[in-house]
Amino acid sequence: MKSPAIRSRKRIIFAFGLFCALLLAVCIKVGYIQIVQGEELTKKAIAQQTNDEAIEAKRGEIRDRNGKELAVSTICYSLWARPAAMEDKDSAAVALAEITDMDAEEIKEMVNQDKSLVKIAKYLDSGAAEEIRKADMPGVSITEESKRSYPLGEFASHLLGSVTDDNNGLTGLEQKYNGYLKGVSGRWLKNTDASGNPLAYGADKYYEAENGATLLLTIDEVLQHYTEKAIASVAKTTKADRVSCLIMDPKTGEILAAASTPGFDPNYPRIPTDEVEAKKLGSMNEKKQMEYLNEMWRDPLFNDTYEPGSTAKLVTTSIALEEGLTDTSEGFVCTGSIELYGETLKCWRSENPHGHQTLTEAVGNSCNPVFVTLSTRIGLEKYYKYLELFGLTQKTGVDFPGEANSILQNKETAGPIGLATMAYGQGIAMTPVQLLTAACALGNDGKLMKPRLVKEIRSDKGETIKKFQSEVVRQVVSNETADEMCLIMESVVEEGGAGTAKIEGYRVGGKTGTANKVINGKYSETVCSSFIGMAPMDDPKIAVLFIVDNPKGQIYGSATAAPGARQVLENALRYMKVEPDYTAAERQANSKKTVTVPNVTGESYSEAIGILGGAELKHKVSPDMGDGGDFIVKDQYPKAGDEIEKTDTVYLYRK
Repeated sequence: MKSPAIRSRKRIIFAFGLFCALLLAVCIKVGYIQIVQGEELTKKAIAQQTNDEAIEAKRGEIRDRNGKELAVSTICYSLWARPAAMEDKDSAAVALAEITDMDAEEIKEMVNQDKSLVKIAKYLDSGAAEEIRKADMPGVSITEESKRSYPLGEFASHLLGSVTDDNNGLTGLEQKYNGYLKGVSGRWLKNTDASGNPLAYGADKYYEAENGATLLLTIDEVLQHYTEKAIASVAKTTKADRVSCLIMDPKTGEILAAASTPGFDPNYPRIPTDEVEAKKLGSMNEKKQMEYLNEMWRDPLFNDTYEPGSTAKLVTTSIALEEGLTDTSEGFVCTGSIELYGETLKCWRSENPHGHQTLTEAVGNSCNPVFVTLSTRIGLEKYYKYLELFGLTQKTGVDFPGEANSILQNKETAGPIGLATMAYGQGIAMTPVQLLTAACALGNDGKLMKPRLVKEIRSDKGETIKKFQSEVVRQVVSNETADEMCLIMESVVEEGGAGTAKIEGYRVGGKTGTANKVINGKYSETVCSSFIGMAPMDDPKIAVLFIVDNPKGQIYGSATAAPGARQVLENALRYMKVEPDYTAAERQANSKKTVTVPNVTGESYSEAIGILGGAELKHKVSPDMGDGGDFIVKDQYPKAGDEIEKTDTVYLYRK
């Protein structure tokens, strides 16, 4: 038998050997980690200890031409939590829920996630932020952030657009100029432990954010206000699906106002302002919701096309005058229709034809056969050439996202019938900005200007980064033709069916239009009425296009769009300090309490509306069918030439 001493010695030797083997393994492992994996692990350690915090740049402001704030960035606060550093998550969640009005269980779920940093809430006000700071809860912190704010709410919403939750442009000018507005984010690199506390040996690097630039628009906040007030009033009285208005300076191409109903509040761009529509949106699936929102956000003045109807006759008249194919005194005879290559094209007044009329009168009467005649003189090639010169075959290049283009008949297949219909405003669709830009050339000595919405881009320190100058695109027609067209437009308001746009003391010119809308590829009974005008016609300073989509009851441009345009023009001219210049007849009329009743017997109802409106007289139809349809006035009371008080009612009798 072996002695106990020998057995103990062997055990000690074995234990020592095992210890040495383990020590050797540990040394090898440590050496492997330090030598082989050292560089990789060092990088991981630095990454874990380095906190890369983004410093958000302040989004640039959007201001009107006079510096009025339309979109700004305000300071708000976000609530963050570091779960690893929180001592009592449940009690902290309850306390935070009371301050933020959030659900405590929701906060508990957030702070129990396996994350080093959790964002619990955003857009907190200063009061809530201060209360959280005073509570001094471990692992809970507050950071300052900027939030896009639109101080005037729904004001100019389609134009300004909106931003996403991370302050990137979503629609409108916010999207178009996002690169200038968003700025460049900064960085704060610092070494911290798992709880976010700075390390003694750590080094901080701070890279300051570069704030976004400020947009100075061509829009005038006061004119925009007048415009929005006018379209809201017309939308209420006509119950139209949509009412839009675009205002431009003919000499510079600057857009002074642009508005459409219904709008939305860009502070809450995903919630319709109408409660019924908001509930309707909430009941839709995700795809339908996105379609609805895209439709709500799009601006019809730039993103949609429409058939202009009789307002397009200004373009046809300009072409014929420029080419010397007619003159303002040429006589035409309307028999109610005209034959063209076996097709009968009717005048809207086919039952009671216009008869003998001059070119100027034909424009005021919107006589289709006259424009069919002019189209045959012009010819297809020349007509399309002038459409291009007027900028109606391509986008205007206005600085707004998603600008649409016109829809024209194929020149190869249009033929004389297609040309004739385009000449009086059917079978051709264009954007409102295209049409108004073209019309402005007539008020600018025949020069076509490029429309624009931004005057200048400035840094947040006020330094000019970029300045946009007025740009002449081309000479479309001669100065003489432009002057003749201004006189024709003025005649339409003074003596024709656009009298409801007449303003005493100012030379206003314009043209109304009422076009049936194409639905499912066919012309329907639904109409789009409009008025395009300028003032003062001896030196135009403002041009307006007023569009009423699907009005109920009164449907004609003279009854819907022209009165709305007059409201805008009257306020705008006074605001722009354009002094009224009353004619002798106007001064005499102002001194009288009565007005002479104009003769509207034999006129169409749509024309009579404008003529009586120009004389400041109201009207009623007898018998009133309530259909809003056009008809020939068979008789009137009081009779033409009678003296009645201003704003009295003239009764119009139909069959």
